[in-house]
Amino acid sequence: MTGYIIVLLLASFLCLYRIALGPTPADRTVSIDILGTIIVGFCAFMSIITGRGYYLNIAIAWALISFVGTIALAKFLEGRGFDE
Repeated sequence: MTGYIIVLLLASFLCLYRIALGPTPADRTVSIDILGTIIVGFCAFMSIITGRGYYLNIAIAWALISFVGTIALAKFLEGRGFDE
């Protein structure tokens, strides 16, 4: 079980590295989106380990916020407004 946590932490650190040193804003945006997916996976894994369902609620909320944030950031980088 701890192997999964180590893999998730390693993937998180790699995403943070790409966020900090990404050559383009698009690379940073993709890395932020992947980091959100990793956090959702970590919450799901914690729900399985502890047997508590509220981790899944956190995962669903995080996924929705991450999706909306990614769409907003992509529109901003493209130069379009939110109403287009």
